[in-house]
Amino acid sequence: MSKGGEVRESLDRRHARVKDYMTAEVDTVSPDDAVGVVAERIVDSDAHSGFPVCDGRRVEGFVSARDLLLSDEHEPIFKVMSRDLIVAHPEMKISDAARVILRSGIQRLPVVDDAGNLVGIISNADVIRSQIERATPEKVGKLKRTLESIHGVGASEERRTVDIRTLTPTQNKVYTDELEGRAYELQNGLAEPLVVIDNVGELLLADGHHRVKAADRLGIDEMDAYVIVLDERVELGMAETARKGNLESIADIEEVDYAHHPLVETIQRLQDGE
Repeated sequence: MSKGGEVRESLDRRHARVKDYMTAEVDTVSPDDAVGVVAERIVDSDAHSGFPVCDGRRVEGFVSARDLLLSDEHEPIFKVMSRDLIVAHPEMKISDAARVILRSGIQRLPVVDDAGNLVGIISNADVIRSQIERATPEKVGKLKRTLESIHGVGASEERRTVDIRTLTPTQNKVYTDELEGRAYELQNGLAEPLVVIDNVGELLLADGHHRVKAADRLGIDEMDAYVIVLDERVELGMAETARKGNLESIADIEEVDYAHHPLVETIQRLQDGE
C-alpha cells in the first residue's frame, strides 16, 4: 500500500460511521402488541432486554423490560413505551455514538434515517468492536513492512475468514485465566481479528493464540483474520520456532495456570526476597 493509501485508510478509520458497525436487521414490536406478548419475547430471548416500537418502519418509541414490570399483560405497548428517545443517524461518527451511549447509560441506540425510519441499531458492543478493529490494521501494516524489509519479498494484505484448524501456531503456551476473557469476547462479538501470515500456503498464526485456543474450546472452527500474503516463500524465524517446538496445530499449544506467568513469578521472587 502506498503512503497516500495508508493515510486515507487511517482517516477512514478515524471517521468511521455508525452505518459501518450497526446491525441492520432489527427485531421490533408494534405499538398495538400486548404487554404480555412482548414480555414473553424478552423472556425467551438471550439477546433482547427491549425493542424499538415501530409503526411500519417509523420509530414511535422504545419498550424495555422495566417498562413492562407493573403493566397489565393486556395493555397495548403504546401506553407503556418510552417516547422520549435518543437515536443515532447512520452518518453519525462512531466516536459520537460512543459518547452518547456512555453519557446516557443506554446500551442500544436505534438508528434512524432523515425520515425517522428505522435502519438499524448500534450497541455498546458494536462501539467497542469499532475501537478494537481500528488499532489492528496499523499493527498488521507494521508487520507487513517489516517482513518486506527483512526478507526482500513483496507482500499484500487481505481480510478473510480462516479455518483455525489450518493454522500453524508460533507460540507454545497460553495462560488459562486469559482464555476466559477471550471466550467472553468471542461469544459477544468483541474479539479482535487474528493476524496470519500466508507463506505460500503455510498459514502461520502471528497474533491471536489465546483467541484461537478459546475458539477451539467453544467449538468455533472459523475466525476473522488479517492475512499478510507473501509473494514468494521465505524462511521465517517464527516458522523455525514452530518446528523446534513441534507446533503443528492448536492442540499443541499448552495451557498454563496464571500462577506460572513470568510476571507473577517475578513479583513472587521479589516478595520472597524482601
